[in-house]
Amino acid sequence: MSVMKNRAVLRWLVPVTAGVAVIGGGAAVGTFAAGADPALPPRSAAQLLEDLRTSRLDGLSGTVVQRADLGLPPIAALAGQATGNDLAGLVSGTHTLRVWYGGEDRQRLALVDTLGEQDILRNGRDVWTWNSRENTATHRKLPADAPDRATVPATPADAADRALEAIDPTTAVTVGRTATVAGRAAYELVLTPRDRASLVHQVRIALDAKEHVPLRLQVLADGQDEPAFQVAFTQVDFRTPEADQFRFNPPPGVKVTEATEGERPGPAGKRFDKKDAEKPDVRTVGTGWTTVVVAKIGDAATGGDAKPGADAPDAQMLAGVLGDLPKVSGDWGSGRLLSGKLFSVLLTDDGRVIAGLVTPERLYEAAKG
Repeated sequence: MSVMKNRAVLRWLVPVTAGVAVIGGGAAVGTFAAGADPALPPRSAAQLLEDLRTSRLDGLSGTVVQRADLGLPPIAALAGQATGNDLAGLVSGTHTLRVWYGGEDRQRLALVDTLGEQDILRNGRDVWTWNSRENTATHRKLPADAPDRATVPATPADAADRALEAIDPTTAVTVGRTATVAGRAAYELVLTPRDRASLVHQVRIALDAKEHVPLRLQVLADGQDEPAFQVAFTQVDFRTPEADQFRFNPPPGVKVTEATEGERPGPAGKRFDKKDAEKPDVRTVGTGWTTVVVAKIGDAATGGDAKPGADAPDAQMLAGVLGDLPKVSGDWGSGRLLSGKLFSVLLTDDGRVIAGLVTPERLYEAAKG
């Protein structure tokens, strides 16, 4: 069980699934450089986990930079265009965002790129998204019984939460070197999968020595010396932001859409209703770091049989992107493979998507079932 399972504040702080905006590469990458390792009193892995579990955070603001080098073909950006998700390019390159946290029901995320800005704000039960490029905004009201949990994802801590959920006999937990992150001294907690089928070599979590909040998370792929994925604060302030930071004032001329019950605001101001969020038939194979997810999504997984709307330009683009993936086959069947430094995805011709932080061989084993 994650040591932060019941920590709503830490579940909110997540970097990966939130879109972030691309910035100029060189300057942002340079912010990750650290000086000499700070001298800190020794702490065991168990003590660091307890520090993390018992930490309290009333407020925070800062700048987060993410860098991803997953060894993927340029499929992600194309797939994002095809699906209408402008933020899918997150899986490569360098990205930055500003975050504010004022409690479990007050959060804000600002994504800025050369073409505009996107904001997501939660203030009590009100959740706003704003897209400056399209000059649109969406507002929705959370139900009164909505749980206090992350509405606006943002930084290293929930990525750490996800990693810590994998702590079990399949994981070695050790203490690494001390570090300086965003000008603050930090301890380093190191998670190492024991199963050689995992493509993850190590996950390194830098914890603020005073506040015990994750300041940086690095994921190293097997056989690689540099992180394939890294998200870190480059500037952080643990004072509670002013209330004005969480109030949304629509700019002049902005088109505001009220989301009805069952709808949620999507990326770039787009709206999704309940039917968009329906889950396919999903099961898992294995445990821990080598868990494989198997989803049945239909016969068009690899661009095969057409479905209603398949003649739309976006669907044609997506089918073309998937069609460029290498073909693979075996006693499990046939399909196409997307592989990177940290994960593999198999799209079978019979309409299954099989994915995990594992070698393709492990996916083929799962496909037999």
